[in-house]
Amino acid sequence: MSNAVNIQTLETFSQAWNDHDIEALMSFMHDDCVFETVAGDQVCGNRIEGRDAVRKAFQAAWENIPDAQWRNGKHWISGDRGVSETTFTGTQKDGTRIEANMVDLFTFKDGKILVKNAFRKNRPAIAAGK
Repeated sequence: MSNAVNIQTLETFSQAWNDHDIEALMSFMHDDCVFETVAGDQVCGNRIEGRDAVRKAFQAAWENIPDAQWRNGKHWISGDRGVSETTFTGTQKDGTRIEANMVDLFTFKDGKILVKNAFRKNRPAIAAGK
């Protein structure tokens, strides 16, 4: 990967999420990476810091929602910042489904993702079978 992050970078990163490919995902992350989650006790959700902790948090998304997908991706970049808009879909372990628009805000450093800050619409889960 070059030092310049481009739209293709975000498209490939997004595909790695849909492929549930942790090695590919982590190849895009800076050594000092941070992941700010969609929910949590802090104003930012939860702030996960460092490669090992971020890897574990990313993997938890697939453990909690095994069919998780980020669809209809639109991506753009301005300087050292970027945005990905998607529709998140997946089935939780209790059988309820999630379908909600979301946005990831990125900060880049040295051609990698330094910060991934995730936001998702707060839509109630859809009952199983609907």
